[in-house]
Amino acid sequence: MEQWYATGKRKTAVARVFLRPGKGEITVNGREPKNYFYTDSNTRKIEEPLNVTGLKGKFSLLITVAGGGIAAQAEAVRHGISRALVNYNSELRPALKKEGFLRRDERMKERKKYGLKGARARFQFSKR
Repeated sequence: MEQWYATGKRKTAVARVFLRPGKGEITVNGREPKNYFYTDSNTRKIEEPLNVTGLKGKFSLLITVAGGGIAAQAEAVRHGISRALVNYNSELRPALKKEGFLRRDERMKERKKYGLKGARARFQFSKR
């Protein structure tokens, strides 16, 4: 069976995406996307690359995602689907790149520094 694989990332979420010819079923960690991502905005996020390329309903997607929160996982899945579509057909790259789906969003949580309350927050200064 022919399939295309790609990994998508966002914050600490990592999504493994398997793109297979099919009828358009999407499975995320063994569940329906609506049941896994809850909100419509997150469900819409994962369908965006297929809508942009006009390939909705042509592929079955098997997705495993771990780490991060629900929103970060949805964006990791979107990144993975976009990369898998480029592996399938490199001519789709310009359309996906224009929408920014191929760029890995590298913004991460900044680490806490010693002597401080958080990453940047300090303890209240007292003169006396």
